[in-house]
Amino acid sequence: MKVEVRKITEELDFKEAFSIREKVFVLEQKVKAEDEYDEFEDSSTHFLAILDEVPVGTARWRITDKGVKLERFAVLGQSRGKGVGKALVQKVLEDIDASPKATGKTKYLHAQLKAVPLYSSFGFKEIGDIFEECNILHQKMKKA
Repeated sequence: MKVEVRKITEELDFKEAFSIREKVFVLEQKVKAEDEYDEFEDSSTHFLAILDEVPVGTARWRITDKGVKLERFAVLGQSRGKGVGKALVQKVLEDIDASPKATGKTKYLHAQLKAVPLYSSFGFKEIGDIFEECNILHQKMKKA
């Protein structure tokens, strides 16, 4: 199995990414669609993960007043446990590190609890208490 992660620049890839997010967040995890899609879609840098030539995952990052926020990591159920999430995190971090606008800014995210070990493996540390976001328990994490 080969995982490829690419930065989204084509409209078709955006549609694939939004379809993946709808399946994972809205349908599977019951996040309200109005909470899933926000005013930051256009200002974020988006990625699409492809496993054996099929789009199966997505993520994005954006600059905030607190630093660089990694978010909207989603992998379709049948593709979990195959390295897709790890490949997404790796590619997003590489892109942030190559971006002049992100230089010197703190990298952080709000991890669903089941994903904390994945982000920890990339050097993210848990910060503060567990909290609820869209009826799902999360942990804020920051990378030194």
